[in-house]
Amino acid sequence: MATIADMPPRSTSGDRPSGKVPTRTLDALNFFLADVRDGLGPYLAIYLIAVRGPAHGWNEATVGAVLTIAGIVGLISQTPAGSLIDRARNKPRIVMIAALLVTLSSISLPIVSGFTAVAVTQSVAAIAGAVFAPAISAITLGLVGPKLFAKRVGRNEAFNHAGNAVSAALAGVLAWKFGPVVVFWLMGGLTVASIVSASRLKNDDIDNAVARGLDCEPDEADDDCAQPSGWKTLLENRSLMIFALTAFLFHLANAAMLTSVSQLLARTVGKDQATSLTAACIVAAQLVMVPVAILVGRHTDRWGTKPLFLVAFAFLAARGALYTVSDNPWWLVGVQALDGVGAGIFGALFPVVIADLTKGTGRFNVSQGAVASAQGLGAALSATLAGAIIVWAGYTASFLTLATIAALGLGLYVVAMPETKEKRAG
Repeated sequence: MATIADMPPRSTSGDRPSGKVPTRTLDALNFFLADVRDGLGPYLAIYLIAVRGPAHGWNEATVGAVLTIAGIVGLISQTPAGSLIDRARNKPRIVMIAALLVTLSSISLPIVSGFTAVAVTQSVAAIAGAVFAPAISAITLGLVGPKLFAKRVGRNEAFNHAGNAVSAALAGVLAWKFGPVVVFWLMGGLTVASIVSASRLKNDDIDNAVARGLDCEPDEADDDCAQPSGWKTLLENRSLMIFALTAFLFHLANAAMLTSVSQLLARTVGKDQATSLTAACIVAAQLVMVPVAILVGRHTDRWGTKPLFLVAFAFLAARGALYTVSDNPWWLVGVQALDGVGAGIFGALFPVVIADLTKGTGRFNVSQGAVASAQGLGAALSATLAGAIIVWAGYTASFLTLATIAALGLGLYVVAMPETKEKRAG
């Protein structure tokens, strides 16, 4: 049976690659970039509190302020990053530059000390990090074409989640032995591996017109293709606007769940054991995401995107409700593993749905950035909403509120969101 790697040169407009798809190289790039693309993530707070501490002016409030600033900057950068990728002629090079910027901004922390300097470095990392998602999607679409895109995105997500799980496990083990500073060395090593992987992608094999969502004939030069549609076309795309709203609701419901579980664990078993259990939550969810992403990628063309997204919302709503059943630590870890289903489906289908909705417009990547801004806003508001409800009415009320938001997203998707795939039999 032929694999993606064995596909011949493109011969139709739906199958665009000019040569063999570098399957293993894409696998490696997604695996190694998994930990680089988000910068230090949760390790930033650990480092600033545990290593710098109050003696250097760092406490929970100042760390929170830095994270907020970087989060806002990253949110604003999403749409411009997508526009940059739409226009770029050498996307692998942009990935390499972004990986370097994120890493240099992160490993500079032992050198820089002031609030302003740390805020600037983390903002630079957030701007560079906004490039990765649209760049990987565009490279993938430009290499495999629309027909194989869903399957390849599922595989991308599987290796991304596997990379997250492995790096989280390595960070936990190495930090226990060598201290928090080990995450800088780990990130540096993963960045080198990411750059090597990206450098092995041949830019000439990437069809830049297809990569931005334009419809071109197989032998038509990029410059001769139809020009990208105007911005008004996206604003008038009702289905794209509905999808942005459902993405907002998904992350409004989802983003605060792990944070709330971590806080609940800290209250029930203490902060030391809570840290280990939180790591277990992350690894468990990531491991579930791997087979889910592969399954979704392989069967999207047969099952369609809408039924799969409804399953994602249903699991998200169920997860919020199940948290209220018990505060037993291992029950909470088990329920958190269900995040692998909801988030696994969402991650695998997010670029696929946008590619379907923007096909022929030439605005695929900038649309990704715009919808990512909507979901980022939902994620940013989620923690504030959940925290306020926890203080006002407790954890049960907070989890049920998040579950209700997920149910509203499910209802909206049922009523207003169309199917984006023409289902194929067999």
